[in-house]
Amino acid sequence: MNTFTLVFLAALALTTGLRVWLALRQIRYVSQHRDSVPAAFADSISLEQHRKAADYTVAKSRFSLLQIALEVVLVLGFTLAGGVDWLARFWGAHVGQGLLGNVALIASVIVLSGVAELPLDLYRKFRLEQRFGFNTMTVRQFLKDMVMQFALGAILGLPLLFAVLWIIASAGAYWWLYAWLLWVGFNLTILAIYPNFIAPLFNKFEPLPDGELKQRIAQLLHKCGFAAQGLFVMDGSKRSRHGNAYFTGFGKSKRIVLFDTLIKHLQSSEIEAVLAHELGHFHHRHVLKRMVWVFGMSLLFLWVLNLLMTSPWFFAGLHVGQMSAGAGFVLFFLVLPVFTLPLQPLSSVYSRKHEFEADRYAAEYAEAGNLISALIKLYRDNAATLTPDALHSLFYDSHPNAQQRVARLAAYVHN
Repeated sequence: MNTFTLVFLAALALTTGLRVWLALRQIRYVSQHRDSVPAAFADSISLEQHRKAADYTVAKSRFSLLQIALEVVLVLGFTLAGGVDWLARFWGAHVGQGLLGNVALIASVIVLSGVAELPLDLYRKFRLEQRFGFNTMTVRQFLKDMVMQFALGAILGLPLLFAVLWIIASAGAYWWLYAWLLWVGFNLTILAIYPNFIAPLFNKFEPLPDGELKQRIAQLLHKCGFAAQGLFVMDGSKRSRHGNAYFTGFGKSKRIVLFDTLIKHLQSSEIEAVLAHELGHFHHRHVLKRMVWVFGMSLLFLWVLNLLMTSPWFFAGLHVGQMSAGAGFVLFFLVLPVFTLPLQPLSSVYSRKHEFEADRYAAEYAEAGNLISALIKLYRDNAATLTPDALHSLFYDSHPNAQQRVARLAAYVHN
């Protein structure tokens, strides 16, 4: 057996075991604390609401075990079971070994993966989310979104894929650098056009009506020195009862978007505090830092891919008989999560640091007490557990847990 095959199998077993262990820890810990509301939340979240959050978290964690199992089946099916090799031979025989054949191979793996994941997507939306009262999406809306996403992926993704594969074939030894520059330009373009051209394909955006909330936000933006293209309300309720708010775009295309569900459940002062938190991300340039991080990692990954493209042991170890750019791309992105899982805690710690910094900014430009009350309502309304397992949270959570976050904000109130 190829040495890399053994390395790959060992890494897959270790990462899968770790993910399952963390999920089981989360299930056990949350279940053990289901019947006791943490003291800091006892006056604002009832035992019934706390139990609902625990049950929702446990249900999602159990569902994640199904997702892990499917991912393992797909990775092994496409690699050691010969899926990619068969597809490469099939497309090679029908459309040739060139650019078109490589694009067809990559596209077919994406489509087959999407089809395999569809039953779990349907279960998550129409059983799990429905069970806890969050889903408002109809089957018709689900299918419409799926078709739109597929069409948008084809319109935007296929030209990019053709361009990258053409660069690989014609740009020589430094193709990975030119492909990275194209990737960066593509992402910045999408970021710029998303607010005005892509997001409206899926949701309606109405200008925030005049009133106390709009006046509060305008004053906050002036105080923070932040310019936005506009304030918009999005019809998030047509898909889910979860509430949210976000900033999108950059430069002159920046806009603030509030879910209609958020406006329904929070007071104006609380929404102001939530937006002050989001403004904190811009003040500390978290968006830029994360972009630099993502672009830096993508450059590293493309450089590694460049090395693997000319390594027969890589293809042989994953049971692909013929080396090609298309097969190399597919194999690399199939096995990449297996070897990069140890980076997950680093990314989570970095993200939580940013959240604390944004909370501190919100406490300076709004009121920490209003942010606390807003967060508690969001935890309650979104059924977010107040008692996550510490290791699971350390590994996965991009936001500090509720008790840590509220305690730190409470210190700002007293100061």
